[in-house]
Amino acid sequence: MKDIEKQKELPKTLSPLLLWGLGVGYVISGMYFGWNLGLEKGGTLGMGIATCLIIVLYACFTFIYAELACAIPKAGGVFDYTERALGKNWSFVAGIAQIIEFTLAPPAIAIGIGSYFNLIFPAFTSLEYAFAAYIIFTIINILGAKLAASLELIITIFAVCGLVMFAYISIPHFKYINLTINPLPHGYSGVFAALPFAIWFFLGLEGLANVAEESTNPQKDISKGFGLSLGTLVILCILTFVTSIGINGWEAIVYKSDNTLSDSPLPLALNSILSPNNIIYKIIVGIGTCGLIASFHGLLLAAGRATFEFAKIGNIPKYFGRVHKKYNSPANALILNMILGFIAIMTNNTGDIIILAVFGALTIYIFAIISLLLLRKNEPNLIRPYRVYLYPFTPIIALAISFVTFFTMLYYNQSLGAIYICILLISFVIYNLKSKLSIKKI
Repeated sequence: MKDIEKQKELPKTLSPLLLWGLGVGYVISGMYFGWNLGLEKGGTLGMGIATCLIIVLYACFTFIYAELACAIPKAGGVFDYTERALGKNWSFVAGIAQIIEFTLAPPAIAIGIGSYFNLIFPAFTSLEYAFAAYIIFTIINILGAKLAASLELIITIFAVCGLVMFAYISIPHFKYINLTINPLPHGYSGVFAALPFAIWFFLGLEGLANVAEESTNPQKDISKGFGLSLGTLVILCILTFVTSIGINGWEAIVYKSDNTLSDSPLPLALNSILSPNNIIYKIIVGIGTCGLIASFHGLLLAAGRATFEFAKIGNIPKYFGRVHKKYNSPANALILNMILGFIAIMTNNTGDIIILAVFGALTIYIFAIISLLLLRKNEPNLIRPYRVYLYPFTPIIALAISFVTFFTMLYYNQSLGAIYICILLISFVIYNLKSKLSIKKI
């Protein structure tokens, strides 16, 4: 029996440096693609205001999540926090939202990877590259967390260097007037429509909590990992936003030559100053692919842990909550996520996938913040190695921004919002029916 229990544990192998690599790696693809779709909604000013608002949200939320992760260092993340604060029914809803985010963000990034690879090697289609990336990096994650995190650190460093190199090349061509061209194409309502794409700049950082169980000293390392990651990402976000638009205006990094929306904004920006045959252009685009791979690979790691924890207690078949005997990784959960990712990729609609993933993320944020407030009230003696600053103002600000953003997204994306809510409701009904049947059998 002891051997069985031991097999279910995930090994503690992640150092603070590896956690920083994971935290930045989860998110950095948002600098390379996806965020530019928000410019089509809000223009430079609308997207800029939305991004500032979301930076405030993450500055508050990141440290809220750090407190929860340090106090309850389990792979389930928000699922575990909500269960402790609100009970099993609400924790199930939070867990489904987490799985929606972590299973839909990777296919959106995979499509971006395909677009970047297709620019360099057009012999294969974007979707073929996306499927190949899923298979390769799922296998790497199955081989173990330390290998996956070590590779993530290397790729992340390359990705950060790529953004710095892009800014260095772009700054001599930067013109302030380009930031003022058509700044609000749809008026101030564009600020609200741009919010989900501003979130895409940082979406996934919360995944760091899902590897808390595997860090060498979660009570100290997780808060450091969150803080250093967020600081790095805010600097990169501002640098990328200003320099890419400053070259030739926002429309130049949103629309391709055929006037369709682009999944590769930085290469479009470079097209204004470098030939696609230029070696520097090819290097930056190649390193840019590393940024996408870093987030894709890191979110696969977090998604596997979230699904694993969810299955381990029977909310989905326990088969997906087993640890691989040889590699000590949640292999079955990773394979399930890959299959779901394949289905999402086949839609080939990056914008819709991003919006659904953001719906999941905002649900997670709301549940996590409410859980923090309730645990502070109901469990004042819970050991909290890290406590969020300026309590209770920090969680209240984060909760207000999260609610406003969520309901704004419902207003501007009614069909996708209905799909998202239906997934939650149907899953919840099935969960309750299953629970009642289990009770009757007993």
